[in-house]
Amino acid sequence: MPFLVLQDRTVFEGEGFGAWPAERGEQAGEVVFNTSMSGYQEIITDLSYAGQILVLTHPQIGNYGWHDEENEADKILLKGLIVRELASGEGSLHADGSLKEFCQEHGIWGLKGVDTRALTRHIRQQGTIPGVLVVGEEDGLQYWKRVENRELNWHPHQHWVYQTTTAESYEIPGKGPFVAVLDCGAKRNILRSLQEYGFRIRVFSVTTPAEEILRARPKALVLSNGPGDPSELPEIVATIRELLPKLPILGICLGHQLLALAAGGETYKLPFGHRGGNHPVQDSRTQKATMTAQNHGYAVREESLAQSGFQVILRNLHDGTVEGMEHTTYPVFSVQYHPESAPGPEENHKIFEDFFHKIGLIG
Repeated sequence: MPFLVLQDRTVFEGEGFGAWPAERGEQAGEVVFNTSMSGYQEIITDLSYAGQILVLTHPQIGNYGWHDEENEADKILLKGLIVRELASGEGSLHADGSLKEFCQEHGIWGLKGVDTRALTRHIRQQGTIPGVLVVGEEDGLQYWKRVENRELNWHPHQHWVYQTTTAESYEIPGKGPFVAVLDCGAKRNILRSLQEYGFRIRVFSVTTPAEEILRARPKALVLSNGPGDPSELPEIVATIRELLPKLPILGICLGHQLLALAAGGETYKLPFGHRGGNHPVQDSRTQKATMTAQNHGYAVREESLAQSGFQVILRNLHDGTVEGMEHTTYPVFSVQYHPESAPGPEENHKIFEDFFHKIGLIG
């Protein structure tokens, strides 16, 4: 019987699908949940989920199949997928296949028939917790007797960002101004959003030195989303610190957190993260609130920004966390949420337009 066992020894049984081994095996990862009601394709292929076991809270997943063009990345670093009911997806006329087939082809361990409501409530009460997908044991208690009290080793030898970034820089043609992207695990829809404005885009690996980016003479820099703890990326923070006074910068999600660290701020881990398409964010300048798409487990500590040069301009209405900041001296701005949506509400796409209009790259 396949099952999920959390680090605190709580067991959730289910039925396996996808890439489970035939007889015995285990797959460890940080267990997180996403509350979006649709968009499972974009969520599963978002590299920000690298190393995690993802719980989708909507009761039926897979009902419109799988559309390859909606993938956010070519590689898949998700460790596992947990759903209540797995639909066949045969009703979609334009599907390239089913969610089940995609998981089989891309090495994703799936677990269906799980009480995802109970599992999500447990994570909300206990906080984000590591877990392991197991097959080949009689039950969870027997599994823990076999492994005794060992801690789950789900951390990679190298930070996940270095596994998600592009191996080599590449260019996306355009007739407009030249914009650089530092790829921390960038979603394709961030790049597509930039393409809509006609920019010529060059995507750089996070290992690229600041001087190499500056030699390319971009008009602006975008820091992308990505996985993991930003405080464990001092080399990237140092690169951004060097670029901060020299280029207009737009930071998104992990890019927002790295900007705060580069300016002397701090980040911290949220109890169970923000993952879903229904997070309200308010602009303190206009008092206007919008619904946002989010996927992150860390946040910027607001009190640490006092001497950073950044002012907080956007806050989460659920818990008051920092959702956006603007530098008082340099043309630098960042958001914690995903303005490109995909999936999620599209009312924040104007962030791109506002930023590039402000720095004079679009009219």
